[in-house]
Amino acid sequence: MQRPKRVMIISFDAVGSQDLPFLRTLPNFSAFFQDAALFPHVRSTYPSLTYPAHTSIITGRMPKNHGVTDNTKLDPKRECPDWICQRRFIRGTTLYDEAGKKGIRTAALLWPVVGRSGIPYAVPEVMATRRWQTQLLVNAMNGPLGYQLDLNRRFGYLRDGIRQPALDHFIQACALYTIRTYRPGLFLLHLTDVDTHRHLYGVSHEKVTEALRRHDRRLGELLEALKQTGEMEETTVILLGDHYQKDVRNIAFVNYILLREGLMTEKNGKIKSWKAFVKGCGGSAYVYRNPKDRMDPATEEKLMRILQDLLKREDYGIGRIFTNREAQSLGADPTCFAMLEAKEGWCFLDDWRQESKDAKLEKGHAVRGSHGYLTAGEEDQTFFAAKGCGIRPGIQQKEIALWDEGPTLAALMGLDLGETDGTVQYEMLL
Repeated sequence: MQRPKRVMIISFDAVGSQDLPFLRTLPNFSAFFQDAALFPHVRSTYPSLTYPAHTSIITGRMPKNHGVTDNTKLDPKRECPDWICQRRFIRGTTLYDEAGKKGIRTAALLWPVVGRSGIPYAVPEVMATRRWQTQLLVNAMNGPLGYQLDLNRRFGYLRDGIRQPALDHFIQACALYTIRTYRPGLFLLHLTDVDTHRHLYGVSHEKVTEALRRHDRRLGELLEALKQTGEMEETTVILLGDHYQKDVRNIAFVNYILLREGLMTEKNGKIKSWKAFVKGCGGSAYVYRNPKDRMDPATEEKLMRILQDLLKREDYGIGRIFTNREAQSLGADPTCFAMLEAKEGWCFLDDWRQESKDAKLEKGHAVRGSHGYLTAGEEDQTFFAAKGCGIRPGIQQKEIALWDEGPTLAALMGLDLGETDGTVQYEMLL
């Protein structure tokens, strides 16, 4: 098996299988796909969120096994809970851990859950959630300080907080500089332009089309930078997505009902106590019991009865209820009480001040498009494409899962991820 000296992994957040026909009309994506190994149907994690998905990609494991089962922590008393952004939340090894053991120089720009990972060239994806925090501060606290200060000195003028497309313009400049200056053997790059604009405007808005065109230009620039540094015959480039999105018309706030039914209390606009809490994941939601509260069987029955009554309502957004066992079988958090799947056109948020809301009227969260849903068919899937050293060109039509990507990449690089849920896709490897 041919082993590349350099592997570049580019994640295009929220770019899915349905985008492939349009991407094939764009010059750089079209040229890349022409002689690449392409899996056009990839199942995402459940819930199909960015942090669980990217952790599955680099571990080869489902969320229930790698431990990153959501983007943010469960903390009902905080309106903005902390993000699960640090390496310590991942159980087991990762692709970058194993690369480091082999002396492979690694970079990670905006790749989720790499905070305090020891990666020498990293700008971790982390959000400021406290009043005293700034974006630059939380990045400095979670990644290599000198490297990040240098990037901000050079390219900080491109940045506008976490707003897009300025954020990807900044990360793209950092990526081109890192390729040319440090020549990492493993590069994890995460671009979020499309995801942001789908959240803001919906799945098929013209703003999304513009973001896809920007991604095409970015891909061309990245490939050119790799060529300029040489050794392309020993380089592998991977393009992939993490999940897709669906259009949202209405928002369900299940905690409003739990509060009304006495399973939560609030004071001065904050949750004071809770026996049960529904944590929204966009198109799905975790139902948790308070681990500090010894909920008796009668209260559990009451909670399930409330959820079942909501499920029966035609005017409300719950499409399906998964039991704890069913949620685990799908790879979700094994500590949840149950999991809710939204109806078409609905999503979930955590608030408790109203029962439901038109998504167009929501100002605090961008939810005109959302993910988190169960990947039920090809229309909900994402993609995986590879080209270069060690890759056999040609489209692979079979469906794979995100957690198949990790062991396949490890096999390509001669690394070992240990026990995984995914399997190596040998047919794409030379």
